[in-house]
Amino acid sequence: MSFTKKDIYTALETITAPGEGKSLIENKNVTNVVVFGDEVEVDVAIQNPTLQAKKKIESEISKAIKAQINTALTVKVNVTVVKPAQKENPNQIRGKEIPNIKNIIAIASGKGGVGKSTITANTAITLAKMGFRVGVLDADIYGPSQHIMFDVEKAKPLSVNVEGRSKMKPVENYGVKLLSLGFFTNPDQAVIWRGPMASKALNQLIFDADWGELDFLLLDLPPGTGDVHLSIVQALPISGAVVISTPQNIALADAKKGVAMFQQENIKVPVLGIVENMAFFTPEELPNNKYYIFGKDGAKNLASDIHTKFLGEVPLVQSIRESGDVGHPVALQNGTVLEAAFQDITKEMLSELLKRNENLPPTEVVRITTMSGCSAVKK
Repeated sequence: MSFTKKDIYTALETITAPGEGKSLIENKNVTNVVVFGDEVEVDVAIQNPTLQAKKKIESEISKAIKAQINTALTVKVNVTVVKPAQKENPNQIRGKEIPNIKNIIAIASGKGGVGKSTITANTAITLAKMGFRVGVLDADIYGPSQHIMFDVEKAKPLSVNVEGRSKMKPVENYGVKLLSLGFFTNPDQAVIWRGPMASKALNQLIFDADWGELDFLLLDLPPGTGDVHLSIVQALPISGAVVISTPQNIALADAKKGVAMFQQENIKVPVLGIVENMAFFTPEELPNNKYYIFGKDGAKNLASDIHTKFLGEVPLVQSIRESGDVGHPVALQNGTVLEAAFQDITKEMLSELLKRNENLPPTEVVRITTMSGCSAVKK
């Protein structure tokens, strides 16, 4: 006489887990049942897996199965009893705190050419002007540009001894510490690396550096979603992400994917908001006119649609590009409209980060298992 899984589950409905008041099936204690010939494997998770409780439940399961089957066959019943995995808070950001760095913000974009690096540089300078200790990690492996924007293109990080280990000392300018692959590559040669090589180089920039005490470390990620992004969320406890987009539909479609990446179940990095770059153009001779060259309010509408904060907009202004090219970002220009625009965006980002840090537990390192001008923002 043969038997099936259904017979086994019927038998298990008659057994109550010690101290849990319901049957093993009702309480969802049974995690796996395998029937192979005359052998039965049953995996059970109970809250009290003491030796006595294990022996009791193993004996009861074996007796119940044999009674249910009621066969002359010699049935071998193997029972594995474990403690159930602890349920995660759905808002839990997994990660392990990195000493001396209070907040790590990823600056991302779904596609290239939307001004992500420009926004990163100006946000970093704005934070430094507010009195925060700031670092920038140029994680755009294939197109590093922060060393140009910070006017340190010819600089080289020095080696310093930290507790017996040799580490890189970030280059500093405008009150911001900086590490970029651009310091170590030939500007006339393309970086042609496979994913593992890029990830290894990135890990060296992260963990072989002496950043000192930082309130913020901004990560200038490469465009898109790929190996480098996964390596970042594996290696670092990201406090939150900011996504940059232009108003045009093609950029918005990619920005939406960028947001979705951070919101995946096995990543769960809070998206602090979306910034709209190149929002409009105002000619110098017509200061009251706005021309929406790439479309109007695209990123603002996207933020509303996906229930994400809209952090602000940056106009399409020639001086932003020129200032970045010569290594003197516009946020350094006191009293200008552009400085005010970056201050507003940065304050909105800080406000969202404060909410994140008040409402969510400390970050843990993500384990990939699948193919305001306030005093300090603390975790």
